[in-house]
Amino acid sequence: MKSSRQDMNSQLAGAKILPLLIRLTIPITIAQLVNALYSIVDRMYIGHMPGVGTMALGGIGITFPIIMITAAFSCIPGMGGAPLASIAMGSGDMEKGRRYLSNAFVLLVGIGILLMAVCTAFLTPMLKAFGADSATLPYARDYLRIYMMGTVFVELSMGMNPFINAQGFTGIGTFTIVIGAFLNIILDPIFIYVLDMGIGGAAIATVLSQLVSALWVLCFLCSKRATLRLTFSGMKLKGHIVRPMCALGLSPFTFRVNESIVVIVLNWLLIRYGGDKSNLHIASMALLTSISQVFFMPLIGIITGAQPILSYNLGAGNYGRIKETIHYARILSIGCAALMWFCLVAFPAQICRMFTSDAELIRLTTITMRIMFCTVIVLGLQMVNQNAFVALGNTWYSFIFGIMRKLLLLLPLALILPHLIGVWGIYMAEAISNVLTTIITHIYFVRYMRRLGKGMGCKEVIL
Repeated sequence: MKSSRQDMNSQLAGAKILPLLIRLTIPITIAQLVNALYSIVDRMYIGHMPGVGTMALGGIGITFPIIMITAAFSCIPGMGGAPLASIAMGSGDMEKGRRYLSNAFVLLVGIGILLMAVCTAFLTPMLKAFGADSATLPYARDYLRIYMMGTVFVELSMGMNPFINAQGFTGIGTFTIVIGAFLNIILDPIFIYVLDMGIGGAAIATVLSQLVSALWVLCFLCSKRATLRLTFSGMKLKGHIVRPMCALGLSPFTFRVNESIVVIVLNWLLIRYGGDKSNLHIASMALLTSISQVFFMPLIGIITGAQPILSYNLGAGNYGRIKETIHYARILSIGCAALMWFCLVAFPAQICRMFTSDAELIRLTTITMRIMFCTVIVLGLQMVNQNAFVALGNTWYSFIFGIMRKLLLLLPLALILPHLIGVWGIYMAEAISNVLTTIITHIYFVRYMRRLGKGMGCKEVIL
């Protein structure tokens, strides 16, 4: 077992970058795509519920920001601690790596319990504040009340899995997601249709699936197969471990909270500018959000696969491998973005029919999809640059560029453009913010890599 751990470290330190990156990326990408099935499968089944499908879909759209925010908290200890654990491994400090892992576990359990209590106590007023009306509130409340019971499972499965990937065991990390997602696919129709539990049945299926994922993660991280293992002695919270972990985790946390805040504001704007079709626009936005999840999954898979290589070699002081990893990650990411862009622009109606049979909703979403996703091709470059800041431990840049696309650019544009072109401006804001963020992030990333290279005694620069 020890030799397998040493072999993984030697691969991160010396294996050919492109084959290693592909080998790490493929299982993570599959896992990310399957992970998207948690909410997408729910929406597919719910959207096709006889008579109430479209309204129930709108209710799920209202719950989405809350679900995203609760899941985002897992990023603070998880995605903040995993790169730091990799850097510690690269520098040979295995004990420090284990402390990052064990401290993250304690924080995730505490976060999960707190979120479950707060969200359950303020469920109805929270949903109303997020845009639920008399028509969508019953569906949103029935789903979220049950979903919140599994918050601890969500935090553990999503927050501890990055530590598996950071050690290079991306195949094991893939199974974390695959097991839960496929179980969800099997249980959804049973609870929704066979047991006639409707939208509440979808929530029960999701909670049970998340429980299984959490158990899988913990079993591996407590086993001898893991390079870094959970230990009771490492669970005592230490300030010098928690502070940098939480500081670095703020960037991916903010990125995901941005998504939720944006959905909330966009729902408000759609109610204001959508007129008598406002609920239809909210249902359309729910579909677009699900589709967006699928789009980002391969990109997230690529940057997650690159993270252990980048972090390990930063700890080892090997700038050449950092540079080469980013180069190949960009090629893969831009290629995936181009393929997804083509599918979204060329086949919007076919994609919509996967989620709903409502002809009016399909007609509307065919238009909004082409507007909203017309520039997503540029995000292949932006995602690599932004997330490399996280992998390389740069707290400030990772935070700034984590909030830029959604909070600093998209929201102001979404508030301004409807005054000029009506409700369509809400969707156009996304397209414009993609381009602006990509340009700004790339400029700063090139400057950052120049300084990093000089600090490591290398004059080469990533362009």
